[in-house]
Amino acid sequence: MEFSYEVKDSYAEVKADGRLNMVSAPKLREFVTDVIAGGSNRVVVNLEKTAFMDSSGLGALIGCLKAARQAGGDLRIAAVQPQVNMVLKLTSMDKVLTAYPTAEAAFSND
Repeated sequence: MEFSYEVKDSYAEVKADGRLNMVSAPKLREFVTDVIAGGSNRVVVNLEKTAFMDSSGLGALIGCLKAARQAGGDLRIAAVQPQVNMVLKLTSMDKVLTAYPTAEAAFSND
């Protein structure tokens, strides 16, 4: 899995490309933690190119959410693919990690 990020006006967009599983989950957590440490405590994880996520990936997203909130910000997800959405719904984590259609929409009403 590959990660990249871009700082926008009011948030940082992290793009995740690949499978979010037990191998890549720690890398995502480290990547997002570094983005937050760099001064961006409002983060959108763009999952447009993430077609698969397992429980490790879900745990990483929750850990990233916690890190962002501890830094006084928030973490949101965008462009969620069907399999990832199914994992979120089955675990009821869709109520904790609200999915937005695009990264731009995630913080548009704040």
